[in-house]
Amino acid sequence: MQSAQEARKSLAKARRVVIKVGTRLVTTVDGRPDDAFLEGLGGQVAALRGRGLDVMVVTSGAVHLGRRLLDHRGGGTVRMRQAMAALGQPELMRGYITALSRHGLLAAQLLLTAEDLISRERYLNARNTLETLLREGAVPVINENDSVSIDGVTVTFGENDRLAALVAVTVRADAAVYLSDQRGLLARDPRFDPDAALVPVVRPEDNVCDLAGEAGGPESAGGMAKKIDAARLASSCGVVVVIADGREENTVLRVLEGEELGTIFIPSPAMEARKAWMATTAQPAGEIVVDDGAREALLDPDGASLLPVGITDVRGDFRRGDLVLLHGPDGQEIARGLSNYDAEDLRKIMGHRTRDIERLLGRRGDDAAIHRDYLVVTAGTHR
Repeated sequence: MQSAQEARKSLAKARRVVIKVGTRLVTTVDGRPDDAFLEGLGGQVAALRGRGLDVMVVTSGAVHLGRRLLDHRGGGTVRMRQAMAALGQPELMRGYITALSRHGLLAAQLLLTAEDLISRERYLNARNTLETLLREGAVPVINENDSVSIDGVTVTFGENDRLAALVAVTVRADAAVYLSDQRGLLARDPRFDPDAALVPVVRPEDNVCDLAGEAGGPESAGGMAKKIDAARLASSCGVVVVIADGREENTVLRVLEGEELGTIFIPSPAMEARKAWMATTAQPAGEIVVDDGAREALLDPDGASLLPVGITDVRGDFRRGDLVLLHGPDGQEIARGLSNYDAEDLRKIMGHRTRDIERLLGRRGDDAAIHRDYLVVTAGTHR
């Protein structure tokens, strides 16, 4: 595992970066685009592009901008928030287009729903679109498609912090910079302790969930807790993540030059693309519970396949090839993988040894319920 110093140095070598911008930065209190912030961000993006970096921006702010246009003070119903998003998104993009065009850059709007990344085919389509835009020199400006999110604005990706992490994993970004209205992760909630100390480094094994506060206001769906979850998700797939104060001058440039700003999340080794998709975005179709022996084998650094003998319960009605969650006896998620059996057959052979499979099913089946090549350990990355 990298040290904090090594992770900081690696940022200077990044060739592809995702920048996450929150509502409280990109808009003013009265619900207008913050032109000064956008101009500063546009200049930083242009500087990075001049160095040959691929840059993507994941932005919030559409709902807050639409609220002013409709003269609504609160969030209102899901339908009203969707209407606000539909009205605010063009104004949000207008701000980005203006800021980036001043530096000769094209802004490309990409609106995503959770289904676009859950479905393997649509996931690949979204990735191909992003790759093409980057190759053509455009700057993708990405937001959740809030105006058509079936379950509502707050329960699809949940907030754009997670969306930014998923985008970073999807395009195999080297780094993700989360611009906050705080210096980074603080040891205590700054609303109650203005002098709270900065937590400069978070390692994969560190438990920092209790340090996070709630969202900063009604216009914000995220908050530090969501940023921590998103940062852990991206860093578990090999992306270096930094949460830093976006109100400071040239924050992104300074972070990517290795300056010790904000909180850095030390990444785990990078995953193969399919496993990264399985670990972060694919929708599980069922669950498998394993015993302590299987749990230890799956968590072994050398890796192991899941054999039927280690399975104690099968939940759901999944088919062969579907993604399933693997839980230990304590109910905690251990891993995710693609099942070699449908749920009905797996219930017949669970707890039995490989040599018994043909007798129990009346045909010869795979030795492993899930082969290690199609399994990814996720212990500690999902709460």
